[in-house]
Amino acid sequence: MITAQNISLRFGKRVLFDEVNVKFTPGNCYGLIGANGSGKSTFLKILSGEVESSTGRVEVLPGKRVAVLKQNHYEFDEHEVLATVVMGHKQLYEIMREKDAIYAKADFSEADGHRAAELEAAFEALHGWDAETEAAQLLSGLGVQEEFHHRLMKELEGSVKVRVLLAQALFGNPDILLLDEPTNHLDIESIMWLEEFLCNFQNTVIVVSHDRHFLDQVCTHIADIDFGKIQLYTGNYSFWSEASQLALRQKRDQNRKTEEKIKELQDFIARFSANASKSKQATSRKNLLSKLTLDEIKPSSRKYPRVHFQFEKEIGNDVLSVEHLSKNTEGRALFTNISFSVHKGDKIAFVGKDTHAITALFSILIGEDQADAGTFKWGTTTIRAYFPKDNTKFFNCDLNLIDWLRQFSVERDEQFIRGFLGKMLFGGEETLKQANVLSGGEKVRCMFSRMMLANANCLLLDEPTNHLDLESITALNNSLKDFPGIVLFSSHDHQFVQTIANRIIEIGPRGIIDKLLTYDEYLADEELKARRESLYQ
Repeated sequence: MITAQNISLRFGKRVLFDEVNVKFTPGNCYGLIGANGSGKSTFLKILSGEVESSTGRVEVLPGKRVAVLKQNHYEFDEHEVLATVVMGHKQLYEIMREKDAIYAKADFSEADGHRAAELEAAFEALHGWDAETEAAQLLSGLGVQEEFHHRLMKELEGSVKVRVLLAQALFGNPDILLLDEPTNHLDIESIMWLEEFLCNFQNTVIVVSHDRHFLDQVCTHIADIDFGKIQLYTGNYSFWSEASQLALRQKRDQNRKTEEKIKELQDFIARFSANASKSKQATSRKNLLSKLTLDEIKPSSRKYPRVHFQFEKEIGNDVLSVEHLSKNTEGRALFTNISFSVHKGDKIAFVGKDTHAITALFSILIGEDQADAGTFKWGTTTIRAYFPKDNTKFFNCDLNLIDWLRQFSVERDEQFIRGFLGKMLFGGEETLKQANVLSGGEKVRCMFSRMMLANANCLLLDEPTNHLDLESITALNNSLKDFPGIVLFSSHDHQFVQTIANRIIEIGPRGIIDKLLTYDEYLADEELKARRESLYQ
């Protein structure tokens, strides 16, 4: 168990936390949520001791071990991968080092023998003989191939390092596990493995994530940061989200009869519990959702941007034809000889182990790059709007947001421009911010304003959920579900892909798989699993 007592944190006049009291108990997984800038990562650092609060204290039961997903990707560069994982259990690793040092002595004394015996007993008590096997299993589950296990960390790519550091946090059955965005840089198989691991984990987990599906799969509780406080709610993210919106609607309608309110709450809980009871999380946690109540749910202070794509020109039947397209980079194939057609009504999710391949394809289709071989042709009725993964070039200027957005608008009136910025939560003096000082999330919302002005009937979006908070992801998700035009997109957000796409195209260096399926249907298809592996061999 880990407890935060009267935790406050101030930066000058800004109060991030105000006398927070919260207790996290064993057997539960807590999803720590809050708007961008609310202090999610900072609160994890307070719990781990990395950041000192202004007031209050954090208490961990004596003898309990806290494990943290490290964010410094260079900290272990001079260590082997397997050793880095074992270092997640500091006590065990120090015993192993001291034991090896004693046995390496040329003049092994009687005192050394006694100390070695003590270390061997402690080593066995901590299941040291299984350490390397457990570390290797964790690495394999997270997609780190055996050929990397004995390499130095500095020899690995950044995405592989992240997986090793995640294995380090999971190693040795810690009593309290603190995870900040653990699904970053993981492919879908590794995310599913992590979901299963955390569902079966018997101790305490506190996790920050922008992946709504992941939070729904693993969380038994939501810890909501709002108004400088942290409030605990039983249930997963979807329950909290729907319940808080329901509470907000009821607060707005003060004249509704008490009986009607109670009936609506009861119906909501019954419906949600029935739907959630089939999940692995609910089964492994003994159907906690069946006991949910809404008594303590409060309306959220968060604001949702109003993302709404519309077009003036109806799209024809001929949308896009791709013929035998190939692209290589730095001597390796991103994709080879791929062909597909896009039809009216298509919403296609492009997936694959190498996200660079999808980015390269989109760059070619939008005319920013050239293929090494093959051709493509857009239909004459298509009007296209593109959201690139890297938007840096759009913001290398000192224009304020009104003038920045005016560049992309036929209508030049300031009030018209302010209206589009307001939809993306830029109001008042915020519209006078300079474009080159925006945060990642603010830049993304500006890019959505730009796309909305295009009135395009075909949208291409490369990882649009990066840098967004959960509210903005939800708003974009709902907008693309309702959009009547063509959507070609990539995303690591499971729920985003599942609820938008009616077709999946997986791209690998050896070809593509193209299926008219939802994402969950695609992943569950046993016949496709072998074909998917063959794309990368």
